[in-house]
Amino acid sequence: MNKAGHRPPLAERMRPAQIKDITGQEHLLGPGHILDRLGEHLPSLIFWGPPGVGKTTLAKIIARKADARFVFFSAVLSGVKEIREIIAGAKMHQERNTVLFVDEIHRFNKGQQDAFLPHVESGLITLLGATTENPSFNVIAALLSRCRVIVLNPLTPEAIAAIIDRALTDREQGLGDLGLKINAEAKQQLAQAADGDGRRALNALETAAALATEAKKNEITPDEVKEAIQGGSLRYDKSGEEHYNLISALHKSMRDSDPDASLYWLARMLAAGEDPLYIARRLIRFASEDIGNADPAAITLALSARESYHILGSPEGELALAQAAIYLATAPKSNASYRAMNQVMAKIKETGSLPVPMAVRNSPTRLMKDLGYGKDYRYAHDQTDALVPQEHLPEAIRDTVFYQPTNRGHEAIISDRLQKWRRILADKAQKGKRKE
Repeated sequence: MNKAGHRPPLAERMRPAQIKDITGQEHLLGPGHILDRLGEHLPSLIFWGPPGVGKTTLAKIIARKADARFVFFSAVLSGVKEIREIIAGAKMHQERNTVLFVDEIHRFNKGQQDAFLPHVESGLITLLGATTENPSFNVIAALLSRCRVIVLNPLTPEAIAAIIDRALTDREQGLGDLGLKINAEAKQQLAQAADGDGRRALNALETAAALATEAKKNEITPDEVKEAIQGGSLRYDKSGEEHYNLISALHKSMRDSDPDASLYWLARMLAAGEDPLYIARRLIRFASEDIGNADPAAITLALSARESYHILGSPEGELALAQAAIYLATAPKSNASYRAMNQVMAKIKETGSLPVPMAVRNSPTRLMKDLGYGKDYRYAHDQTDALVPQEHLPEAIRDTVFYQPTNRGHEAIISDRLQKWRRILADKAQKGKRKE
């Protein structure tokens, strides 16, 4: 307790002081594991993981173990001026290694990162960064190449339960002096609601304990936990890795024709606060890329879902997105249109601006007609079967086939139709040669 009598929050008081006290990161800790093999020379490290899993705790313990001069730096509150002051201090204390801990390093702009890059490279400072976002997206390549990335996992419900038990029994830093217990259902409820975040669990536990004490109870029940955790949120970042992970999971679940997983990932994004119209746009893209003409109605339904949400808003309009996701997941699949478009674009890049065949050029003026524009063009509706054996592609790539439909859904009909037409056109072309 400080001089003013203020006691830090439970989550801060229960922060582990030693490696052995850290819970839930067994893949990093213990004999032979990565952090045990760092040795006396501490390299620059970036700790990457979701909130409340021990990034800052690990950094502080490692710096203390290395007997280094520890400097805390907030990427939110500080700038280049403070970086210069830290560098000046490191030069004055070169007899001790200076460890610069940068909280929320993903919030550093390029100028800030460039400012201390040469000093990390020279070894004047050792960088320990903490980030909840993929460093590949937010840390410049030059700095990232000089750091080792340590990945921390979300805490399991079992690990959260162990943290809860420790907090309730610790008399010095925890809640042990209250004599409170927590029943099994309440503990499970709290461990699940924490969503892998130890800090969130301890904050909710502290509130639940206060509620139980106020009610003169000696046990925390689901009622206290429910009141303590209300308003909790899911892990999500609308522009970071978790955003891309979830939309990727939704896309791949629909592609693999799994309606249950598709619905789950759609709901996860909505529950985390994603813009429903962003999801609607991705459903429309999916309808073209992964279904195409195997089910021509898919894109119409996806567009209708977007329009329905636009009219209804949340939460009513979210049902239209769910309906569309299920439809797209259970529709026959084809990426033939997508592949054909990619091949066409590649061919255009390779061959440039090839001329339009004269027969299919427009000829609105006398001069153009005299130059041969539209010469020998035959009107399809005047021909048997409305098919004409004339070339529509540039001469250099004539007879190239870009679109190759599958045998799934409506594309099977298209495939049969195209094969039939090609046989008819081949026969007509052969008859035309005989007449010549």
